[in-house]
Amino acid sequence: MPGKQERLSELESLMGEPGFWDRKEQAQKQVEEVSALRAKVGPVVDLERQVSDLETLKLMADEEADPTQRAAAYADYAAEAERTRQRLEEFELLQLLGGENDKSNAFLTVHSGAGGTESCDWAEMLLRMYERWSEHHGFKREVVDIQEGDEAGIKSATIKVAGDFAFGYLATERGVHRLVRISPFDSNKRRHTSFASVDVVPELPDDAPIDIDERDLKLDTFRSGGKGGQNVNKVETAVRITHLPSGLVVACQAERSQMKNRVTALKLLKAKLTQIEVDKKRAEVDRQYGEKGDVAWGSQIRSYVFQPYQMVKDLRTGVETGDVQAVMDGEIDPFIHGKLRGLKRDKSGAGASDDDLA
Repeated sequence: MPGKQERLSELESLMGEPGFWDRKEQAQKQVEEVSALRAKVGPVVDLERQVSDLETLKLMADEEADPTQRAAAYADYAAEAERTRQRLEEFELLQLLGGENDKSNAFLTVHSGAGGTESCDWAEMLLRMYERWSEHHGFKREVVDIQEGDEAGIKSATIKVAGDFAFGYLATERGVHRLVRISPFDSNKRRHTSFASVDVVPELPDDAPIDIDERDLKLDTFRSGGKGGQNVNKVETAVRITHLPSGLVVACQAERSQMKNRVTALKLLKAKLTQIEVDKKRAEVDRQYGEKGDVAWGSQIRSYVFQPYQMVKDLRTGVETGDVQAVMDGEIDPFIHGKLRGLKRDKSGAGASDDDLA
């Protein structure tokens, strides 16, 4: 970190010199470097100050002669120590999110598995869980596309989650989620197992270096489904795009404008194609280093048991809880954090860096 601080001071000094903007391209690169360095150095400086303030609070509490005042001072110290611990934990997690697109917004898609109404209902429950998680973190969310189930729930849905590091956090949720419960749709009250898959891709910038040949695309328009909206079942504003070489299909019906839906669908398609290439590279690294990879979003990652007992367990990290209701209300940070820390260890053990896998 001292090296980064020295580089930041050097660049800030250069920015103050006359003629700095004479070479615009070089100046712009240096401004971007300054911004990136400030983002890394700033939190460290803040944490150092907080730790120093904490030590001062401890000394003041130790020196307090009055027993009542001393107890109050120690209580203040304990409260501040807990806040500092939480900030340190948040800082640690941000250091694990060093991937090229980790800071980006995310497109999250939930697909119901085989099992008809049971799986459709489970897919809708998962979608609600991620919406609640987004609310807890102050992220904006928007439904991009949704296909209702024939009787209940959803066959699939895609939402856009907008906020700092949305993709970095949610990418840990890619995989198959398994539910065991007494079915509310079974008159005999038998226990059923349902599956739903979650896929997550980053929202790429408009100038992302990925070209798609228009001749490889099949464009279909249809009437928006779902609840509400003046154009629902009246105008064909929804767009479905099929990428013929890969077979990927994306759709968007969020907007009342067909053109806007097409733009969003193309962004989603580009993101999915890019993620496929990232997964291929990561799978190759895992193969070379003998790692048992869990990159494929088709792998089972978590089990949710509602009956005969209550337990949610992450099969990759071993993180588990008996508070099923809290999890379904969006309290999934322990699973996300556990996987992030596990990913960091895996990468260190395999000798692969974030850049290797990007």
